[in-house]
Amino acid sequence: MRIHKEGHTIIFVNFLIWAAIAGLCFIFCKNAVVNWVVVGVSLFMSLFMMWFFRVPVREAVIDDSLVISPGDGKVVNVKEVEENEYFGEKCLCISIFLTFFNVHITWFPVGGVVKYYKYHPGKYIFAFHPKSSEKNERTTIAVRTDSGNEVMFRQIAGIVARRVVCYAKENEHFDQTSEAGFIKFGSRLDVFLPLGTEVLVKKGDKVSGQTSVLAKF
Repeated sequence: MRIHKEGHTIIFVNFLIWAAIAGLCFIFCKNAVVNWVVVGVSLFMSLFMMWFFRVPVREAVIDDSLVISPGDGKVVNVKEVEENEYFGEKCLCISIFLTFFNVHITWFPVGGVVKYYKYHPGKYIFAFHPKSSEKNERTTIAVRTDSGNEVMFRQIAGIVARRVVCYAKENEHFDQTSEAGFIKFGSRLDVFLPLGTEVLVKKGDKVSGQTSVLAKF
C-alpha cells in the first residue's frame, strides 16, 4: 500500500505519540491487561492513520467530453444554484460528501488550464451542511478545457478537517484525473457545471475519484 505524501509527517508524529503513551503505561502502570489494551489501541490508531492516507490504484477514465468525480464519497445534492464567485450566473452544482473512511485525495474532474484559483479561510461547520460551501475553509478552482468548456470545483473542509491542500496554480495546465490536492479528514467537494450539461448522477449515488462519471458536456 502506497502512502500519500501529505500523510508522511502526520503518520510519523501519530506513531511517536502512541508509542510514548504505550511506553509510559508499561513504566508506570502495573496492570498487564491495561498495558496490552493500550498497545492494541496504539497499533490500531497507527495502522488506521496509514490506511487513511492510502493511495488507491485505479484505471482512470480520460475523456474530454466527460466530467469525472474529483473524489470518493456520496452525492448529497444535485441542483441549480446561483454561482457568484467565478461564473457569475446560474449553474449546476453536484455536491459530494466524504466520510472519515473515504480516500481524501482530490483529482481534477476535467483536464485543461486553471483560469481561477483562490483559497478561502473560514469556519469548520459540518461539511454536509449546505452553508459549508460558503462558510468553511475551502479552495475554489476553475478549469477551462481544451474544447472550451469550463468547470469549477471546491475542496471544502469539515468539522474534523482542519487543512485543505491544493496543488492548482493559475494559468497552468493539468491533466484530467491528475491530483488536485488533499483534504485532511472529513470534508466535501462541490462541482459547478454550466447549465445544459447532462448530469449522470443523482442524490444518494456513491462515486469514486478518477473513475465515476458525473456529467457529460
